[in-house]
Amino acid sequence: MSKTERLIPAGEASVELKIVNSRFIATAAPVFTVDEAKAFIAKIKKQYHDASHNVPVFLVGHGNSVTAHSSDDGEPSGTAGRPALAVLQGSGFGDIAVVITRYFGGTKLGTGGLVRAYSDSMREVLAALPRAKKVATSTIAFEMPYNFFERARLMAAEHQGEILDEDFGSNVLMTVRFERSQVEIFRAALKERTQGKTDLMVLEENDNDIFPL
Repeated sequence: MSKTERLIPAGEASVELKIVNSRFIATAAPVFTVDEAKAFIAKIKKQYHDASHNVPVFLVGHGNSVTAHSSDDGEPSGTAGRPALAVLQGSGFGDIAVVITRYFGGTKLGTGGLVRAYSDSMREVLAALPRAKKVATSTIAFEMPYNFFERARLMAAEHQGEILDEDFGSNVLMTVRFERSQVEIFRAALKERTQGKTDLMVLEENDNDIFPL
C-alpha cells in the first residue's frame, strides 16, 4: 500500500475469546467522524448492556491528522483501553472504532493478564476485519462504438477501474471510477487504442473514497 493510501475497515466484524472463564467480545466498524465513533460505541454498549465492561477505542483520521481515544471503562487503570489502543495504532488502520466487551467469569486475571486479554482481543478483531483503502478517486465517462465495448471493459480492469454504469444507446456510454493516479494513464491508453477518436470526461472527484481490498 502506498503512502497516499489509507487502510480502513470495509465493514463491521466481531470476534469472541474465552480467557480464564471471562468472555471477551471485540466489535469493530468503520467510522469517519468522532460523532460516528461515539454513536457506534453507544450502540455496542446498549447491545451488551449487561456486560462487566465495554472498553471503547477509536482512531478517526490517518497520519498526522488523527483523533485517538480509549477508556478502561472500570478496569484497573492502564490495563484495557491503553494497550488495545497501542495495538490499533500499530496496525495501519484509521477511521475505526472498536469496543471490547468483557463478561467477568469469576476469576481475576491480574494486571498482566488483562493487558494481554485486551491486546489479544484487538489483534483478533483486526485480523477478522474486511479491509479497504481510502484514496483519491475520479469518476469518468466515455462513449464508444459497440465493437470496442469488450476491449474497453478489459482496459478499465487493467487500470484497476470500477465500472459503475453502462448505458446502451446508439453507442455505449461507460462510467468508471479510478484511483486518481490512473486517470491520465487510462486516458492516454484510450486515445491510443481508438486512434484519438475517444476521450473521457471527468464527472466527479472525491478525495476520500473507499476501495475494498
